[in-house]
Amino acid sequence: MRTKHGIHVHGFPNVFFVQPTQGANLISNVPHNLTEAARTIALMVGHAQDNGFKEIEVSKEAEDRWVELLLTGVGRMIGGPDCTPGYYNNEGREPGPAAKLNVGHPSGALAYFKYIDGWRRSGQFEGVQFR
Repeated sequence: MRTKHGIHVHGFPNVFFVQPTQGANLISNVPHNLTEAARTIALMVGHAQDNGFKEIEVSKEAEDRWVELLLTGVGRMIGGPDCTPGYYNNEGREPGPAAKLNVGHPSGALAYFKYIDGWRRSGQFEGVQFR
């Protein structure tokens, strides 16, 4: 899956995902992830309702830029190939091409939370189209 912020997917207007991947990627504090996603979604839905918009969708370009940013990071942080085979490293086998997108903000969870808060506060909704 490719997203912007781990929340929006181009081609699926009015669909929002609430999950840590491609956002904070912080699985140790799921409620924080849920809260940040809920704040972001609620703000966008409120903006759409206040302005008579019926659809909210991330642009393909914005989604691509976000994924490019994510791929500048170190990748998966849990269960490297040198670990004892187990759940977190696909039993020691190569996880496959889809796993390279199972990442979060390249500067970590706190940087993502700071970024998404600033994105919301700007009121610009950069990369998101309201129709």
